[in-house]
Amino acid sequence: MPLTLATITAGEPEIFAAPQGEGPSAGQPSVFIRLSRCNLACHWCDTAYTWRFEGDNRPHRDEATFERKANQITLDEEDAAALVAAHGRTRLVITGGEPLLQGAALARMLEQLPDLYVEIETNGTVAPHPALDRQVDQYNVSPKLAHSGNAAELALVPERLASWAVDPRAWFKFVMSDPADLAEVLALQRSYAIAASRIYLMPEGRDSATLHERTGWIAPLCSEHGYNFTDRLHIHLHGDTRGT
Repeated sequence: MPLTLATITAGEPEIFAAPQGEGPSAGQPSVFIRLSRCNLACHWCDTAYTWRFEGDNRPHRDEATFERKANQITLDEEDAAALVAAHGRTRLVITGGEPLLQGAALARMLEQLPDLYVEIETNGTVAPHPALDRQVDQYNVSPKLAHSGNAAELALVPERLASWAVDPRAWFKFVMSDPADLAEVLALQRSYAIAASRIYLMPEGRDSATLHERTGWIAPLCSEHGYNFTDRLHIHLHGDTRGT
């Protein structure tokens, strides 16, 4: 099976070089590959073009739907690997959508890119394919809190969270839109014995003004609880755009 990717423009796969904008590798020069399709539906998702196609009635605050043909493209693993390699970066960030839905195909792609440091950004609900897992250096796990609009039984899968919690490659990134969200983070930290040093809090927002406002109350929470703070560098640099 080939890989199903998102597009920057119709017919152009979303594979691009940029600094990593979030999490423990923020600022690191990277090449990104964005896959299409997701098993969750965050109502504030800023990549809804990877899943909210015409006919998909899962809620989103923009209420926009996207034409599948213009926003999806399939590539053989060899072709995707060649496009990644052409950017000449040593760090690969695999993002989505939910990348782990395409684990077997990703494993075959990575077999052709043996010298890259590989990060995968995941919502934490899908188990990595064994052949893929052997090739991953870092997981950026972003469990979705109640404000995402996803039902907890879909978004917070106990066996998966327990598995991530004992994987030293996994970092936890929680999207915050209100100070009350902290209670959920603290409860998950306690339930799965996650070290504070492995937790990042990140403001939800698709423009710099919103990110700055929320940083004002998130940063003190990080200091109080020993968490890390992460901004969204790509939003400050480029706004809410594809291929950044």
